[in-house]
Amino acid sequence: MPSFDVVSEVDLQEVRNAVDQAIRELGTRFDFKGVDAGFELAEDKIRIHAEEEFQLAQMLDILRDKLTRRDVDTRALDAGEIEASGKQKRQQFGLKQGIDKDASRKIVKLIKDAKLKVQSQVQGEQVRVTGKKRDDLQQVIAMLKKADLDLPLSYTNFRD
Repeated sequence: MPSFDVVSEVDLQEVRNAVDQAIRELGTRFDFKGVDAGFELAEDKIRIHAEEEFQLAQMLDILRDKLTRRDVDTRALDAGEIEASGKQKRQQFGLKQGIDKDASRKIVKLIKDAKLKVQSQVQGEQVRVTGKKRDDLQQVIAMLKKADLDLPLSYTNFRD
């Protein structure tokens, strides 16, 4: 019976490459000359720091551009609060890995509401979808791509 898994994963090597490119661009930008600003990647968190909040916004644009060019979905960034300490402003971004329970329930509900002849079940941080026909599974993938979910979804382990 054909099946596939709906997962939400981020390629950490591509994120690391994007952060490295953002660091290089930050060093060449005229508006950041002589400014104490930078990016840090630690495990699954990206930290940015600068002297002013508008500089943080500019740095976030640089980071999003580099992530997009490396085919990393920017919806995977989970923005934290802007913290101020002394002259420096900091912001931390988590990387969303896996599908949480609420999002998986929403995905299962969308699949059931589509009235297709498929079954879906939550397996940890992923959703397994099975059906008798490959066309039904492809319709589920198309429907999930059109759905306005706040997660970068990918479809893996497609088996016939």
